[in-house]
Amino acid sequence: MRLSRFFLPILKENPKEAEIVSHRLMLRAGMIRQEAAGIYAWLPLGFRVLKKIEQIVREEQDRAGALELLMPTLQLADLWRESGRYDAYGPEMLRITDRHKRELLYGPTNEEMITEIFRAYVKSYKSLPLNLYHIQWKFRDEQRPRFGVMRGREFLMKDAYSFDISEAAARRAYNRMFVAYLRTFARMGLKAIPMRAETGPIGGDLSHEFIVLAETGESAVYCDSDVLNLPIPDENVDYEGDLSPIIKQWTSLYAATEDVHDAARFDREVKADKRVNTRGIEVGQIFYFGTKYSDSMKAMVAGADGADVAIHGGSYGVGVSRLVGAIIEACHDDAGIKWPEAVAPFRAAILNLKQGADDTDAACEKLYRELTAKSVDVLYDDTDQRAGAKFAAADLIGIPWQILVGPKGLAEGKVELKRRSDGMRENLSPADVLVRLSA
Repeated sequence: MRLSRFFLPILKENPKEAEIVSHRLMLRAGMIRQEAAGIYAWLPLGFRVLKKIEQIVREEQDRAGALELLMPTLQLADLWRESGRYDAYGPEMLRITDRHKRELLYGPTNEEMITEIFRAYVKSYKSLPLNLYHIQWKFRDEQRPRFGVMRGREFLMKDAYSFDISEAAARRAYNRMFVAYLRTFARMGLKAIPMRAETGPIGGDLSHEFIVLAETGESAVYCDSDVLNLPIPDENVDYEGDLSPIIKQWTSLYAATEDVHDAARFDREVKADKRVNTRGIEVGQIFYFGTKYSDSMKAMVAGADGADVAIHGGSYGVGVSRLVGAIIEACHDDAGIKWPEAVAPFRAAILNLKQGADDTDAACEKLYRELTAKSVDVLYDDTDQRAGAKFAAADLIGIPWQILVGPKGLAEGKVELKRRSDGMRENLSPADVLVRLSA
């Protein structure tokens, strides 16, 4: 993509309304624009990141055996009355009446709707286990939306729902999602720690939230330092096998947020030299809620003996749009964003340091064509901005690799390759840059 043809409305000044780093940098980098309180338009740069994150989430859900569908954003109020949650959910639910006086709501979550879909079609235990998920926009009418996409009213979420014939089978489904979440966040360059959590309005007695460590995070985190070094299950993990050893390994070490922190237990269970007290951001939560929805909504299947059995369920959420902000909170410096490569809007940026000069123009065009041919996502800054402005913009938007093409280096057959994450610089031939970035 040529920057001269890309829509990238960079702001020079820090927006006054932005209270935290991610909100400030997303506005400055031209990723989002606020349309109403807690509601944002995703501009091209931000949308590219959002789609990269969404795809990683999708691939790991598919790998774990979940099946993708798409449910609507609007739901019938009567479904929520069946489960008993319509009045209990509170003012965060956006209630709507259509022209025919039917009561609807803009879905904050989908347990009721997926249960209604399930009970309409699944009649026998032979169709189980089943896990269905979608990636869809949600709405929760936060009283004080703030912090940009970290606490907005409209947000993109992956929510999955498992259906099983027994508690034991449902807990195996829970374990599959637990491991899938470890892999999902690791692929994004994040260290996410699972912590025992309250179930809230979802229901049930088993839940873990996944916390990304970030100094600017909203929650205080207390954990054993050993949890930071646990291995992430690789892509060959057997989701049909026994995953309980992995779960035990991750949950046996102390880790808690401020809300459930027991100072005495922390001091008792964790040696002084292994105590970590930092901050973090919740990016996902998983729940096992047993027969809560099948009991209230009569979602039954015929068991092996022909008798009706209430199914055991679980739900599993990932804040897809929230992750954009969380990654920035964990990966930035004073100059701007430092995207992990897997979620970066572009992998490399070509900076033409003397736009209009025959030698630099020709070298940049050649690199741009060759990198594009190798399927490398590349942003070519072909504008007539001064070199300093190009450096600042590239650092702000956080492209992992910058290729600096100037007349002095070209005279020696070299260009400069800069790695955004740590500032490492190398002088390489254009051919070597091509090899490095297309590997």
